[in-house]
Amino acid sequence: MNSFVFQLYRIVVPKPIRKKILLSQLQKKIPAYYASIPSSKNDAEVQEVLHFIKGNGVRIFPYEFTSQYDLNSIVVFDDSATGLKYVLQDGKRLYFKRRWSADRIRRSFHDLTLEQDAKSPHRYLSAEFDLHANDVLADFGAAEGNFSLSVIERVKKIYLFEADQEWIEALQYTFAPWKDKVEIVPKFISDKNDDRNCSGDTYFKDKEVSFLKIDVDWGERRLLKGFETILSNRKPMRIALCTYHLHTDQLDFTELLERDGYDVTPSPGYMIFYYDKKLRAPYLRRALIRATKMN
Repeated sequence: MNSFVFQLYRIVVPKPIRKKILLSQLQKKIPAYYASIPSSKNDAEVQEVLHFIKGNGVRIFPYEFTSQYDLNSIVVFDDSATGLKYVLQDGKRLYFKRRWSADRIRRSFHDLTLEQDAKSPHRYLSAEFDLHANDVLADFGAAEGNFSLSVIERVKKIYLFEADQEWIEALQYTFAPWKDKVEIVPKFISDKNDDRNCSGDTYFKDKEVSFLKIDVDWGERRLLKGFETILSNRKPMRIALCTYHLHTDQLDFTELLERDGYDVTPSPGYMIFYYDKKLRAPYLRRALIRATKMN
């Protein structure tokens, strides 16, 4: 499909119908691709995904655990004091953007809780890869802050990096009870330093940090470039780094971190990230890698 026809297609065909067509195509392409690879028949992880697709269609997280989450059971509260809406996450208030409707918040929180399920390939932590009392967490791509809120009482300090100004107000209210150990940085974490950006090497030059959570929507490469000195020199360090945005993320980021002395393992399971317009075989992507450098 040439660029003109593609643009016309996007204008004429409504987005919900385009998505339905895409998922229908992927439901055929993914099994056909793996059927052509004999070794995939002995790969239990791949076969689990293919079995799910056959019975349920293509989803971002192609696993049975997703059926446990009921969107309609999520209660959205109004805070009359702030004018913001929130949900309760483990008994703590998680605020959302001022302009968001209750329905949008409900959908968002449904997806957030699903992606951090113990069986989700997108879960940042594991029993062996966890946060502790002396840890200083840098949360890059904090958005509403659900991950940091889930660990706020277990860590020493948190830096929340979020460039979307609409999230800043919500983050301030969410983390108000812990403002003594939370800093909100309203910038992109990148490979340059200006009014909207800052590099990791610059920001953390004289600051303690021991755990990086990185999910910055296609900005991971620039972030890592701006963290070269600290990543290569500082110990100990642990990194939960998303690898599903681009086709070669897992391979590229694994090689980079291993060169700097990290032990790197992918989280178990796969995502089908169909929001990437360039998604191609092998279609299944590791959601994130966990990297560790000890003393």
